[in-house]
Amino acid sequence: MCAQLNRFVLVLGLVVGAVALGASPSSASPQDACAGNTRFLMGAGMGDITGPAAEVGMMGYGQLSQQTAGIHQRLRSRAFIIESPCNGRRVVFVSADLGMVFQGVKTQVVEKLRARFGEVYGDDNVLISATHTHSGPGGFSHHTFYNLTSLGFVPQNFDAIVSGIVTSVVRAHSRLGEGTLRLASGELLGASRNRSPAAYRLNPPAERALYAQDVDTRMTLLRLTRTDGRDVGLINWFAVHATSMGNTHHFISGDNKGLASYWFEKAHDAGDTFVAAFAQSNEGDVTPNVLGGTNGGGADDFEDTEISARRQFDFASHLWGQTGAPLTGGVDYRHTFVKMDAVDVAPAFTDGRPHRTCPAAIGLSMLAGAEDGPGFGVEGASCAAVHDLWSQFTCALTTTPCQGEKPIVLELGAMQPHPWTPNVLPFQVVTVGPLALVGVPFEMTTMAGRRLRRTVLEQLESVGVTEVIIAGLSNDYAGYVATREEYARQDYEGASTHFGPWTLAAIQQGFDGLAAAIREGQAVSPGPTPPDLRFLQASLQPGVVFDDKLLWVEFGEVYADAQASYGRGDTVRVTFWGAHPKNDLRLEGTYLRVQRKGLIGAWVDVADDSDWETRYSWERENCVPTLGCSHVTVEWRIPGDAAPGTYRILHEGDWKSGWDGRVRPYYGASRAFTVK
Repeated sequence: MCAQLNRFVLVLGLVVGAVALGASPSSASPQDACAGNTRFLMGAGMGDITGPAAEVGMMGYGQLSQQTAGIHQRLRSRAFIIESPCNGRRVVFVSADLGMVFQGVKTQVVEKLRARFGEVYGDDNVLISATHTHSGPGGFSHHTFYNLTSLGFVPQNFDAIVSGIVTSVVRAHSRLGEGTLRLASGELLGASRNRSPAAYRLNPPAERALYAQDVDTRMTLLRLTRTDGRDVGLINWFAVHATSMGNTHHFISGDNKGLASYWFEKAHDAGDTFVAAFAQSNEGDVTPNVLGGTNGGGADDFEDTEISARRQFDFASHLWGQTGAPLTGGVDYRHTFVKMDAVDVAPAFTDGRPHRTCPAAIGLSMLAGAEDGPGFGVEGASCAAVHDLWSQFTCALTTTPCQGEKPIVLELGAMQPHPWTPNVLPFQVVTVGPLALVGVPFEMTTMAGRRLRRTVLEQLESVGVTEVIIAGLSNDYAGYVATREEYARQDYEGASTHFGPWTLAAIQQGFDGLAAAIREGQAVSPGPTPPDLRFLQASLQPGVVFDDKLLWVEFGEVYADAQASYGRGDTVRVTFWGAHPKNDLRLEGTYLRVQRKGLIGAWVDVADDSDWETRYSWERENCVPTLGCSHVTVEWRIPGDAAPGTYRILHEGDWKSGWDGRVRPYYGASRAFTVK
C-alpha cells in the first residue's frame, strides 16, 4: 500500500481535484456504483474514408515514387459507442483504416461531433486508433515531416478522413441500444514475427523469461450483442504490422486487418449494421512477413495479405465462439496532453535516477527503413548510401547527451517556425468493465507495450481490471517507442523513438497517473493545448486542371473489352476511356460495379470497389495533343462460388471540363459475358 501511495505522489502533478471528467472526486472507487452491472448501451457504424485514388503519395513506407493509382479495397472507419447506464459515462472507440491518426484529424472530428451532439463527445471520451495500413493516401497531417512524401498537405484526403470518421460515429450513435459485452482471448501463433530480434534480446533475461515469445501472440476479442440476441459486431486487437502489401504497389488497401474485417462482416451478411474492427496494438517491432524480409508466404503481396488476414480471421472466429459470461462493471476514462519533449521522469520509472526527455530527433536507421519495408534508403545503409529526399540531411550526423546512442540525422523538434512532428501528445485510458484500453500516439515495441500494460494493471487491478490492451497509433502520432535497452542498439524502432532513451519511462509515468486517477475517482489536468496548425498548410501538388479524350470517343467508352465467356477463377479485365478520380472520391459509393443479369432481365450488383476480388486502376494516357487523357482498368477475379450466368462490368466516374471547369458524371459498360 505504501509503495502504491509513493508512486501516486510522484505523479500528483498530473492529478488535480478540479472539475471531474464525468466523475466526482471521491475516496470510494467509482466502479462501486456499477458493481454487478451487465447492461450497456451500444452502437456501431462504418464510414468511408477512401481518399484520392491517383497521384497522391502513400503514407507508411516513405517512398516518393509510391503514389496512389487505384483501389483494391476501400478504406473504412469503424466506430463503436459504449455507455454504462449505471454511471452514465460513454466512450467512443474508432478503428480506422489509416497509416496513423493525427491530432488535426482528432480535433476536427471532435469539433464536428460537438456541433451535432453538444458536449456528449469530446477529446476525453473519443479514442481514434489506426490499423496502420501502409496502403492509403497521405498528406493528412498538420506536421511537415509526415507530409513530405505527399508533397504537402492534401485537403481532399484530410476532409474525406474526417467526414468518414464522423459518419461512422453518427451511425453508431443512431443505433444505440441495450446489450451485453463478452470478452475472449487466446494465443495466435505463427501469424507474426519480431523484425528486430537482436534489439529485443537486449532486454533483461529475467524479463524475457516471463514470456514464451518475442512478440505478443495474444488476441483479444470484445463481442457486442443486443438484448434480443442480435450481434452488433466485434472489436479485435492483435499486434502485427499491416505491411503485407509492400512498398512497390499503388493500390489503396486496408491490408491484412482491413481484409480480415471485410471477411468477418461479409460472413455475418447484415449489410453495414454488423461492424467488425480488427484493431491495432503494440505492433512496433512485429511483422506479418513470417518468412523474413517482405515474405509473408504467398506468391505476391496480395497472397501475403490473404494469408495474414486469414490467420487473424480464423482465430477471431474461434474466439467469437468462446466468449463467456457478460462483462460486469461500468465505463470510465481519463485523457491529458503531455509535452513529451520536456518530461522530468522520476527515478521510480527509470534506472533509479531522474532523467528528462529530449526534443524530437530521428536516427540514421529510421531513414534506412525496417526489414519489411525499406524506406528512404536500404536497411543497414551508411550515411553515404541514404539518398532520395533525405540526402541533404543525412551526412552531418550528430549526437547529444540527451539522445544518447542515437546518431541524429534530423532534429525534428528544432525546426522553425513549428516542430516538424508533434511534441504535445495525447494520453488516454478507457475502462469498460474489466477491460482497459491504453490509447498511445506511438508504435510501441513488444516489450515496451508489455511494460506499459503492467504499469496500468498495477493501478487498476484493485478495481476489477483484468485485461489491459495497448490501443496503438491513437489520437495522434509521433513515431515509435522502444525500451531503454532496445534503444541502445539503434535499430529502426530505436532510431524512430523521437524523444530519447527515456521516452518509455515518461509514458509509463504519465499513464500511471491516469490509471491512478481512474482508481481514485479523481479528475486530471487537461495538460497543454496542442497548437492548431490547420491554417498554416501548403501543398506543392496541383489539382485536376481538366480531363481530355480523343475526339471520336466518349468518356466511359470501352477501350479494351471483356471476352465472351470465363470460368470461375478467371480474371475479367476491361479498360475504359476515363477521367481523374480526384474529380469525385465517390465516398459511400464506387468507381465500378460487377453486375449479373437477373431472371427478369434486370442487372443486379454483385461486387464493387470495396470487394477484395476487384481492382480499379487509373493510368494517365498521353494522347496527342494533350496530357489530360486517362485509362481506367477494372478487374474482377471471379470467385470460385460465383453463380453461373450473364455478367457485365460498369465503370462510373466524373470528368472535368477544360472550358467551363465543371465536373460531370459519366459511366460505361462492358459487353455482356458469361460465367460458366
